[in-house]
Amino acid sequence: MSQPVLLLIAFVIGYLLGAIPFGLIFTRLAGTQDLRSIGSGNIGATNVLRTGRRGLAAATLVCDALKGTAAVIVGAYIAGPEGAMVAAVGAFLGHLFPVWLGFKGGKGVATYIGLLIGLFWPAAIVFCVVWLIVAVVTRYSSASALIATLASPILFWWLGHPALAELFALLTVLLWFMHRENIQRLLAGTEGRIGQTVAQQMGHNGGPPLG
Repeated sequence: MSQPVLLLIAFVIGYLLGAIPFGLIFTRLAGTQDLRSIGSGNIGATNVLRTGRRGLAAATLVCDALKGTAAVIVGAYIAGPEGAMVAAVGAFLGHLFPVWLGFKGGKGVATYIGLLIGLFWPAAIVFCVVWLIVAVVTRYSSASALIATLASPILFWWLGHPALAELFALLTVLLWFMHRENIQRLLAGTEGRIGQTVAQQMGHNGGPPLG
């Protein structure tokens, strides 16, 4: 098959992998309430943590990351380095806009990390270090993710990987777009902090949880 066809196959497989809603699957299997009806309504690990089930949140984080890594590996096998990058875009879009859930998915942080692992694992370590530092200082998961994603394309430019820098600049823009409400709440001082359950956030904010 021609390279464009192989790239299309890599993209579709990447999308289908990225569209697997692990957070929703795990919480349903555990018998918790519909994840989309609590907290931010998001299907990612941060919102799973608001159920008070840390094990489920950890499992969601790992699996949402690994599906991105798997997409990169499969894409590389199908169409080489270009296939890996195209599959990465597909996986990220699949997580953000899964066809199974009416194109309403997660915000992409864990999958972003998984793509870093698959494409250039040292960058994933840098991401996690930046995330942890900001999280310890602020206790805001969203702020930690936003700052860490800014560091990723800068790191790739500095290391002389312009294609990866451009790719992750695009993914960073998408991730910031998905976090636009979090950004507004951070500016307003109403964003939920790491470790808060739904009940705690309601008590803190005087209303429904917003994080």
